[in-house]
Amino acid sequence: MRMRPTLSWAPTGDLPPGTTDLSPVADALSTGRVVVLSGAGISTESGIPDYRGEGGSLSRHTPMTFQEFTADARARRRYWARSHLGWRTFGRARPNDGHRAVAAFGRHGLLSGVITQNVDGLHQAAGSTDVVELHGSLDRAVCLSCGTFTPRRELARRLEEANAGFGPVAAAINPDGDADLTDEQVGDFHVVPCGVCGGILKPDVVFFGETVPPQRVEHCRELVREAASLLVLGSSLTVMSGLRFVRQAAQAGKPVFIVNRDPTRGDRHSVTRIALPLGTALTTLAGRLGVPLDGGTAGPA
Repeated sequence: MRMRPTLSWAPTGDLPPGTTDLSPVADALSTGRVVVLSGAGISTESGIPDYRGEGGSLSRHTPMTFQEFTADARARRRYWARSHLGWRTFGRARPNDGHRAVAAFGRHGLLSGVITQNVDGLHQAAGSTDVVELHGSLDRAVCLSCGTFTPRRELARRLEEANAGFGPVAAAINPDGDADLTDEQVGDFHVVPCGVCGGILKPDVVFFGETVPPQRVEHCRELVREAASLLVLGSSLTVMSGLRFVRQAAQAGKPVFIVNRDPTRGDRHSVTRIALPLGTALTTLAGRLGVPLDGGTAGPA
């Protein structure tokens, strides 16, 4: 749902290799003032697929663009049918060990901020506070005419009432909460308007082709300026919306650490890339640092 990615990017031979040595990240966390930048990879263990990893959805799924959504009523009907069905699964996703570890690091004063490119709200559900949702959140919709916000659960109820019996089987659910449906499955799905002014409702997320609000970008830049280091979790950094903060940190001489199984566009700017699953890496780090996860249980040593 962000700016359309540069799909032609591919790892090159001069990128530093991945490692499984978590020591540099543990050292950075132990000194504090770490800003986390998370991507879709941190939510895969919660059942939400990513775009570019193994089985990533970009191979089969083209996310809705802002221009198409605003210009074409049929596109909006297709989007809301797919998103409404996807929300039934997406809205039931729960935080995994990676989200819980990030929240625990925050509670213990090791982090100075969390920036997420995700729209799933799982960092907050795990207990992280003051999370900057770079690309917005699917848990609310906004009216393009009057600006009124509608909680997603309320909107889901209205859509259920307007589309009794709607329940096709989706081929897959995507990271933006969109289900894969054919036009035949979408059928004559009924879209509901804003309950205040009758205007067009849009999920409060940054679609591809839309820009992140400048004040939100500046907030993130300020977090990076005040941080001692930047920790990237589960992002390929293919699009500039996240990569710019990696470049900012590196240009300021702040160490960048990446935990991502596959090479990323930011590897050349990083101290190291840890090629481990997020849940494994972060719970191991919690154990080394003696940081208990929720429920008072520290991660494995």
